[in-house]
Amino acid sequence: MDDCRESAIVDRTIVVTGATGTVGLPIALALAKQNTVWAPARFSDEQARATLEAAGVRCVRCDLTTGDFTGVPSKVDHVLNFARAAEPPGGDFDQAITGHAESVGLLMAHCSEAGSVLHCSSTSMYRRGSAPAKETDPLTDDRHARRTTYTIGKLCAEAVVRTMARLYDIPSVIARLNVPYGDYGGWPGSHLHAIVAGTPIPLHERRPNLFNPLHSDDIVRTIPPLLDAASVPATIVNWGGPDVVSIEEWAEHLGSLVGRTPSFVVSPDATEPVTIDTSKLVALTGSGFVDWRDGMRRMVEALHPELLS
Repeated sequence: MDDCRESAIVDRTIVVTGATGTVGLPIALALAKQNTVWAPARFSDEQARATLEAAGVRCVRCDLTTGDFTGVPSKVDHVLNFARAAEPPGGDFDQAITGHAESVGLLMAHCSEAGSVLHCSSTSMYRRGSAPAKETDPLTDDRHARRTTYTIGKLCAEAVVRTMARLYDIPSVIARLNVPYGDYGGWPGSHLHAIVAGTPIPLHERRPNLFNPLHSDDIVRTIPPLLDAASVPATIVNWGGPDVVSIEEWAEHLGSLVGRTPSFVVSPDATEPVTIDTSKLVALTGSGFVDWRDGMRRMVEALHPELLS
């Protein structure tokens, strides 16, 4: 599997949380080529830890929610927060707020001398009806059937990041991520696996299910200019590709690549579509985004090369 491109950041000390996830992993691997990268995590996935350590990432076992960052340096150049709290049993909001919000506040307090912080948030918090949603548009709790605490947790986390940025004078940027994908999968990757397995892909009733997919190469490419845009008060920017694509469209494309016909089912548990205005992102980072068709093909090459037609 080919890691995404090298980052323009060089000779820096960087803390990357969520480095075992499908978003954080390729970022940590790319940054580690030319920087000293620290990855604090629980490391329940030992294979992910082995992959990181083989690339030179310095892994530290810890739970971000406890505030115990023993072994994690406090004086760093950048902090990239991609940690994502799991949906707590029974939809426990107290636990969700601790996992999403208190943890990033404790992290920023530990790294209060950081040159800048990038906090990964979510576009799921935009009120429906704003299409494409701008950074200044109204926010809401999406009350997703399968993740009832997720958006509240993300909203609380943004509030904490904004507060800590002002309290400690840390230049910060809050990047609201839409649909990330790449060689390590992501949501389109799960759809690819469903197509291969012959299981239906859930769709929201508001069709077409439109989103702004963002390839991991573009995530890595845009991190340096996003960090340059970090400020006090925190900068907020939508993080997604300029291509607006539906689940139906990318599933049909993936199916054509592997010689399978995708099936769909309208489900009350499906994620409601949301598209975003990417003009602020493009102004900060420039154009040259991976075309979604090329990116999806590369994902198939990485995940199911034996089926690529």
